[in-house]
Amino acid sequence: MKAKKMLRWLAVMGGVLALGGCGTVTTVLREDSATVHSLKAKKTYCQSVPRIYSGVAYDLCVLHGPPNSGSGVSLNDVPWAFIDVPISGVLDTLVLPYTIYQQSVNGSIELL
Repeated sequence: MKAKKMLRWLAVMGGVLALGGCGTVTTVLREDSATVHSLKAKKTYCQSVPRIYSGVAYDLCVLHGPPNSGSGVSLNDVPWAFIDVPISGVLDTLVLPYTIYQQSVNGSIELL
């Protein structure tokens, strides 16, 4: 019975993360062009995102933009950063074999 509850909880959390724009979901499950478009829209100063731990790198790039750039990052989003960066770190660790392979084959995601 506990296994069913755990699976249900994981499914709900996965859905919430996917809908919430988790960094790992954005960089691993979407095409590179979508990631590039998203980061350019947020006017980040980052020039590339490595595929290894790309979710954490994406989140930090989103936070590393000009103040009041209209990127959607405000004081109200601070809890999002504290929640999404650790979650992305865990998810990035789970997909590490895949992202290591992708990094060796395709290199980093270039924003230029």
